[in-house]
Amino acid sequence: MNIKKPLNALFAAVIGAGLLLTGTANAQKYPDKPITLVVPFAAGGPTDTIARLIAVPMGKSLGQTVVVENVAGAGGTIASAKVAKSKPDGYTIYIHHMGMATAQALYDKLPYDPMKDFEYIGQVADVPMVLLGRKNLPPNNFKELEAYIRTNKEKVTMANAGPGAVSQLCGLIFQSRLGVRVTTVPYKGTGPALTDLVGGQVDILCDQTTQTIPFIKEGKVKVYGVTTPKRLSALPNVPSLDEQGLKGFDVKVWHGVYAPLGTPKPVLEKINAALKKALSDPEIKARLDSSNIDIVPLAKQNGDSLKAHLDAEINRWGPIIRKANIPD
Repeated sequence: MNIKKPLNALFAAVIGAGLLLTGTANAQKYPDKPITLVVPFAAGGPTDTIARLIAVPMGKSLGQTVVVENVAGAGGTIASAKVAKSKPDGYTIYIHHMGMATAQALYDKLPYDPMKDFEYIGQVADVPMVLLGRKNLPPNNFKELEAYIRTNKEKVTMANAGPGAVSQLCGLIFQSRLGVRVTTVPYKGTGPALTDLVGGQVDILCDQTTQTIPFIKEGKVKVYGVTTPKRLSALPNVPSLDEQGLKGFDVKVWHGVYAPLGTPKPVLEKINAALKKALSDPEIKARLDSSNIDIVPLAKQNGDSLKAHLDAEINRWGPIIRKANIPD
């Protein structure tokens, strides 16, 4: 009788059970040290703002500090690749916006696969965008801006947060709809881009409401339209680009939280519970509401919903980007 195969199978089963028990034990102890929440853009930008708002209450729920780490560059692909290669132990988590869905169409080669190299924790919030101009830019409304761009073309400078960022995507779709190209100026995040817009170094910028509403209300920039079909409650007198002639123009930035592939399910469940608790915090909700950021419904604050949404957004934006002939 050949007992080698049964013994090998038994040995493998014992080892597997041991690893499972070890993983379960580690998950039960989790977390026993600070957790890093990676943000793919510079400090001060919209995604960074959301990350820092949820980091504190998530840390309180988990019993450990959640440290925000900014890893800027290449529209988020540098940070995405870093997280994908990180140890899947729950001590590295990741917040990214819709750039997670557009990267495949924007770049010929990615060092990661957004649908295969991550675990999905949950959706967080949706953020509208606004088209802004420097305070002393001559046009005072969208029609005047359109005429100004058509006349000056490449003389007009349009800032963005770098290749692949939503501000670049919004700006290039805007140019594509007008049929005119301007000179784009990439930054490592919309934080520094907005700073230069306020300082008058660049002409226009498409940016999220997270950081722009105070500058609009203080008159430090001009606003030419919102990127969602309907007007925003925080800016009721600002028309949408759709109602001003760019029919169907709809760019809303969604955010999700991820972890490296292989992160234990019990750990993901703990992180998800902390995320849900943070998003239900009245103070956090009030602060997000003040920037016109919409927290997603509870039914979307889970990994299955995020994964399905990411897949749908990849299929949505891929054809749009290719049709607009957006370069990387």
